[in-house]
Formats: sequence, structure tokens, C-alpha cells
Amino acid sequence: MTQEFENMRPYTDSEIPAAMRRIVAAEAFPLIASWVYPGRPIDEVKAMMLGFKTIDDFQLNVMRAVNEQVIARSITELSGEGFERLDPAGAYLFVSNHRDIMLDACLFNYLLWRNGHRTSQITFGSNLMSPGLVTDIGKSNKMFKVERGGKMRDLYLSSLQLSRYLRHVVTERGESVWIAQRNGRTKDGIDRTDAGLINMFAMSLPGDKLAALAELRIVPMTVSYEWESCDILKAIELYESRNERYVKKPGEDLNSIITGLLQPKGRVHIALGEEITRCDLEAFAGCTRAEYHKQVAHLLDERIGANYRLYPNNYIAHDLLYGETRYADRYTPAQAEAFKARLALLADYDVAHPELLNEIFLGIYANPCLNVRCKL
Repeated sequence: MTQEFENMRPYTDSEIPAAMRRIVAAEAFPLIASWVYPGRPIDEVKAMMLGFKTIDDFQLNVMRAVNEQVIARSITELSGEGFERLDPAGAYLFVSNHRDIMLDACLFNYLLWRNGHRTSQITFGSNLMSPGLVTDIGKSNKMFKVERGGKMRDLYLSSLQLSRYLRHVVTERGESVWIAQRNGRTKDGIDRTDAGLINMFAMSLPGDKLAALAELRIVPMTVSYEWESCDILKAIELYESRNERYVKKPGEDLNSIITGLLQPKGRVHIALGEEITRCDLEAFAGCTRAEYHKQVAHLLDERIGANYRLYPNNYIAHDLLYGETRYADRYTPAQAEAFKARLALLADYDVAHPELLNEIFLGIYANPCLNVRCKL
């Protein structure tokens, strides 16, 4: 790995032993270990982790256990499709809709492993990667830092560095990368790719806009949760930000991570769409550069949306929001009552306009129904 990427890259195998020593010495380690390995003596877990020599050791023994605990405790069914189209020896840039801070990418890597593929590197916002336990765990799990915010010139330079890093990892190192389709999670249920992201991909090869994207082997990924991760927290944030810029509270990101891990999610489906090929991109060859990026973003939206799996909750929310029974044949009375019970939890929040909060919450689930390309 070149020196250019020292400030952002994940750990290498040689750095794992020292990272494990820091992790097991952390104050929160006993609590985390007891959740990941229930009933297993803490000293035994500590000895196991101190014996790790590689990233594969950490992912196979720790992150696999984390995912399996999440699945056992909060997911009724985890399914995937499209993995059979991947070349086990290939490297891809997976561009995904983003619903949960940690789980979208972690569950995806788990399914990659289950389907016989190498795990991917994962983007990790600089707002989350503060020095300490979270960073040690993240960088040991192939996560690399992506800068958030800053002045225009700083943003440009960090975007250029990220673009070069993505090309370096995919085309030179032969490793895959997971990245969200936009900055931050989708909170309103509407998944849209930021055209600026496509522009960033191309910055590292400005002379050939077709090769700049085709060489990255972009694969759209769609994650669908039956029970939206952090649904109530997202509704509150949208409510509070409707008239003014939302400012995150201290510890809010960590609370979202923990809530996402623990909250019941029902069924979760991860689907990989068709790769964006040079042939696809040639259809936009005559466009201006800005329009080219918009068209590629739109193509990604189509393929991500086409694989979104609608659940009864989406149909229930749509009918409640619009006062209809259009989708009544797609859910049972019991499912409707379960959703209404979740909706009723909003009454615990003291807000000036509870009807608006309810409407926002319903929109999180109902909006995917407006995408007619979604799978039924």
C-alpha cells in the first residue's frame, strides 16, 4: 500500500497483533465479548484474540460471530441473490443503498463469505472513526476512512484521494470495495445515488470517462429490511430537521449503531444487480461530463430499485398513509396490527405535531412502494 493512503487505509496483517492487544485491554471489551460469545469465559476469548495474526483470523473468528449473533437475535431470515454471478477471483466496486450504519456492509460481507467469495473493504466515515476501540475494530475488519465535510478545497482533495484509493484497491490490489450510494443513510425510504459519487469515481482517470468507470466493475447492491433499521430514530431526526439544519447529539452515531444491531429486523434480503459494463456506459458517451454522471447514477438507481424487496410493512404503511386499501391483499390483519403497535410507540415522544411525526414514520416504509420497479 502506497504512502499516499496511510491516513485512510485499513490495517494490514502485521498490525493485527497490536490491534488485538488494544482491543482486549479496552474498558468495554468484557461487555462486548459477553454479547458476541455468550457463556464463554472472558479470559478464553481474550486468549483467542491475542493469538490472531491476520485480518482473516479476526474476520473469521470475531466478525462472523458478530453477524451470527445479530442474525440469531434480531433477524428471522437473511437471504441473498446474485452472488453466483460474481467471479471468485474478481474484484468489484459494490455500490449499495444504505439503511444501517454497520449492518448493510457487515451482513453483505457475511454473505460473500458464505457464498465462497473474499470479503470486501468497507468505507467508514471519519465522523465514526475516532481513535480507540471503534477504530481498532473497524480497521481490523477491512474498513477504511472516508473524510466527511470540510472546506471546498479540502473536500476536493479528499475526494481525489478516495478516487485514487478505490482504483488502487480494485484494479491493482484485486480487492473488492463496498460503498454507499450517497453520503449518509437513507432516512426517508427513498434510495437515490448521488451523481457526485460517480464524479468522484472518475476523478482518478479523467482522460477516459468510459474506462474510468468500466475498470472499477461497479455492481449495484440492494439491502431490504422488513423492519427498517432505527426507524423511530430516523423519524425523529426527520421531524426535527424539517425546518432547520439537524445537529447530531453527542453519542448519537453510537446509539444508532447499537440500535441497529439489537432492534428486531425481521427478514433481511441482500441482492446484487447486473454489473455496469462498458457497453452500458457507451449509451451515455455523447453526454456532457455532468450529464454522464447523472445518467450513470440513474442507471444505478434503476438496478438498485429493481432488486428492492417489498414486505407487508411497506404495503401497510402505504395504505395507512394514503387512507387506502389498495394493497390489502398483501398483508394479514395480524401483520397490520403488529405494524400499528410499532407506530403507536411514537406516542412516547413529546412533539408539537404528533400527526406529522406519524406521517414521517409511515413515509419511511411507504416510499419504497412508489418505486414500481421494486420486487413484490
